[in-house]
Amino acid sequence: MSLRLGAPRRAKVPKGEDYDVVIVGGGPAGLSAAIYTTRFLLSTLVVSKDIGGQLNLTNWIDDYPGMGGLEASKLVEAFRSHAEMFGAKIVSGVEVTSIDRTSDGRFRITGSRGLDVTASAVILAVGSQRRKLRVPGEDRLAGRGVSYCSVCDAPLFKGKDAVVVVGGGDAAFEGAVLLSGYVKKVYLVHRRRGFRAKPYLVEEAKSRGNIEFVLDSVVKEIKGSDRVEGVVVVNRVTGEERELKVDGIFIEIGNEPPREFFEKIGLKVDSDGYVIVDEFMRTSIEGIFAAGDCTTMWKGFRQVITAASMGAVAAYSAYNYLAEKGLLRKKS
Repeated sequence: MSLRLGAPRRAKVPKGEDYDVVIVGGGPAGLSAAIYTTRFLLSTLVVSKDIGGQLNLTNWIDDYPGMGGLEASKLVEAFRSHAEMFGAKIVSGVEVTSIDRTSDGRFRITGSRGLDVTASAVILAVGSQRRKLRVPGEDRLAGRGVSYCSVCDAPLFKGKDAVVVVGGGDAAFEGAVLLSGYVKKVYLVHRRRGFRAKPYLVEEAKSRGNIEFVLDSVVKEIKGSDRVEGVVVVNRVTGEERELKVDGIFIEIGNEPPREFFEKIGLKVDSDGYVIVDEFMRTSIEGIFAAGDCTTMWKGFRQVITAASMGAVAAYSAYNYLAEKGLLRKKS
């Protein structure tokens, strides 16, 4: 049986339409969920500010099974096309602002550009935003030497001369130790002398002969024409500036989930603002599921494959929820 794309590339923002499932977020978790909900024959709408999520922050993927050495944009396209192939409607450039339970137990989803639809179930796959340095060169060189995930991108720098890692927490130290096995020199830049990282990680980093600590310092600028070529750091105590000649910079200063959005909906979140889910991606509100980087699941290991896995599980749970509630529509 041949399958055709089921949603136009420039789909109009729906108003007044009703779906089995609305998925909020167009990254790996959201698109994976859409593949599975549509395979379960559930009418599905994906609404997102952008398509690709965190994949838009990198150029190259080499850690997704079967897709070694693939441009990130092509993986995004593969995810999207797969979801569309089974009939998912995908609308980008729209921000969901409210999700409310209606009198009949369904959900009303509203947002920018006039979005106003209803659904029997909702899957939240809104991700989390990497904290940025907000310095010159950062946005321009994102994906071209500027990375926000050491675990994801360290192998891409194998054999390079030097990189910078920014941060003082577990992610920064784990990244510095990992990168020290790929590059000749790692500069660990932190704004203070003390660290939030676990002591054993700090000791491990100190034991590596090719990791240099640049403390009491902040990044002032990221330099380069087509790729990162250098990073200017400033000592906060002395005011001294120093330019480090490097091939890349890994910004590991944490993530920010959309806590206010979750709390507005009424979802329970943890102390960091991530939405609390169980092993089947069920949230504290019956009928709302969540997947990917916005959840409490696997917080220490954020990868494309884990996000996609959570999306699939969320779709399975949404299907079971609709079946148990007798909300599955008869297909003609």
